[in-house]
Amino acid sequence: MSDEFVWCSATDLGRRYARKDLSPVEVTKQMLARADRLQPHLNFLVLIDHEGALETARASEARWAKGKPLSPLDGVPTSIKDTTTVKGWPTRYGSRATDETPAVEDAPVVGRLRAAGMPILGKTTTPEFGWKALTDSPLQGVTRNPWNLAHSPGGSSGGAAAMTAAGVGPFNHGNDGGGSIRIPSAHTGLVGLKPSFGRLAQYPADAPFADVVSQGVLARSVLDTALALNATAGPDPRDWRSLPPEARDYMIGLDGGVRGWKIGLSLDLGHVKADPEVRDLVAAAARRFQELGAHIEEVGPLIEPLQQSFEPLWIGSFATRLRQIPSQLHDKLDPGFRAAAERGLAITLADYARSYEARSRLARDLALWHRKYDLLLAPVTPTAAPTVETLYNSESFPRWTKGAPYTLPFNLTGQPAASMPAGLTATGLPVGLQIVGAPRTDHLVLRAMRAYESVTSWAWPQPKVVEALARL
Repeated sequence: MSDEFVWCSATDLGRRYARKDLSPVEVTKQMLARADRLQPHLNFLVLIDHEGALETARASEARWAKGKPLSPLDGVPTSIKDTTTVKGWPTRYGSRATDETPAVEDAPVVGRLRAAGMPILGKTTTPEFGWKALTDSPLQGVTRNPWNLAHSPGGSSGGAAAMTAAGVGPFNHGNDGGGSIRIPSAHTGLVGLKPSFGRLAQYPADAPFADVVSQGVLARSVLDTALALNATAGPDPRDWRSLPPEARDYMIGLDGGVRGWKIGLSLDLGHVKADPEVRDLVAAAARRFQELGAHIEEVGPLIEPLQQSFEPLWIGSFATRLRQIPSQLHDKLDPGFRAAAERGLAITLADYARSYEARSRLARDLALWHRKYDLLLAPVTPTAAPTVETLYNSESFPRWTKGAPYTLPFNLTGQPAASMPAGLTATGLPVGLQIVGAPRTDHLVLRAMRAYESVTSWAWPQPKVVEALARL
């Protein structure tokens, strides 16, 4: 099979399966072989399931032969982030404090991807308990960026980002509790939508950040992102926070454009200092919306600095996780995670309540802001991808000013928000443009993403990635 098929979108694979000039078994074999070859260099997988993926692909091929696919995604390979349960597989969270006990049931997103007929290649890497916006862990080691192996793909869905950008599956599952889909998408030149909170059900929902996490995918195109949302959106009786079903095909209306929309642009949200190169690339990307007929207006400060109000939620949640881990295993934890969690042990219920009050005010203020503006544009990150040696939440890379200052607010409010490629730095690393919609307007964010995509020349395969991978 030619490498050209490696870079096919899910949309194109489905069309070719229907024409019977490409087979789910061929594609899955190719993806497994590519994963095997790149894994020693990029380290994006926790486990790989050759037998199970091929079994699903064979069943898919039989359905396509009869003209009865389960969905447009039938036979399209994908993977699951290792913070998410897959029946029969362990859920290790990147931690040596977890064990190999297999999960007894699929998470809702996994069940929906299976129901769509998608072969699951394996589970992807994450930092320990998804705690940071880089992907390295005591259990799995360092995951590397296919654009430049000296750099991180970001996190915490870094394994999914590295796989997708390296041509292993047209999209791969991730989740986002502070930027964990958008940040790695920005660092690897991908399309990454964090849907509205509750748009995709999640279970188990007892993790410390369960009330800010959204499930989703990291993809190479907006069409594939919409297809994936069609397959995965919807409630589940195990998740009382999931939104009611929405009778919507997210592919319909994608090409409606943004003419006449009023869009706010904030390069700093009022307090974030991005690298000048990032600011310039994002400002230039935002101007593309003017070409599309939208009205762009630079807006003043929107959000107060986050740390004072929201650190209790962050480290207090880590402390909740720490209390669940036997003390004899604490020495096995990532030192950065452990330090944050131990500081969180001092957080009181009153501290936590004040953070929730601040969260309610933030959600109210942004919902009112969106009565005037259809969208908000901003950077995804203050910098391009950091090097793999970067110590997260250190003096040189603090979480609140370098890690997730642009993305976290929209987890706290539950709004839909996405990353789109804004261009490359002088050193050849991608930068992301963030597109934020009003509460529960996922379809409008997707429409804006598609409009922006239509006026850029960004396309896969990216030559710099191909060159980097050819050297391995």
